[in-house]
Amino acid sequence: MGNINFVKENKEVVAADGANLRLKAMENGIDIYKVWGKMMNCGGAGQCGTCIVEITEGMENLSPLTDVESKILKKSRIIIALLVKP
Repeated sequence: MGNINFVKENKEVVAADGANLRLKAMENGIDIYKVWGKMMNCGGAGQCGTCIVEITEGMENLSPLTDVESKILKKSRIIIALLVKP
């Protein structure tokens, strides 16, 4: 088990090992999509990159970047929430 701290929302969420960050955010009323993502997201299929979040600390506790994340992302602290498993 681990805690996820959503800084901008000032909310801390408890997550089981292997939990999906995108789903944990949604379950707790945290909107991770920007305007375009609200209309055009892939619904969790890992294809569009609209659920991107910034990790400010604890990167060592996350699953390794997937091939999709590596291709889409340029900054190491910004990740696709769908693919993260704390």
